[in-house]
Amino acid sequence: MTMLMLSVIRALAVLVPWLVHLATWLVARSLNMPQPIVHDTSVFVAAQVYAVEMRVGRALCQQLQSWFR
Repeated sequence: MTMLMLSVIRALAVLVPWLVHLATWLVARSLNMPQPIVHDTSVFVAAQVYAVEMRVGRALCQQLQSWFR
């Protein structure tokens, strides 16, 4: 059982970066842009979305805490 799980995890560890590279390449190709620009832009957008989600989550938690006090 553990050997099966280990092989699945290893396969995912190899497959995920390859799929990210393929997706970046496909988007860059469809937008007719260089791949590094698409990659850097997607990293920037992901960081911004994460920051917004954290701010919204923090605000909601504070609101819930104030309701239960």
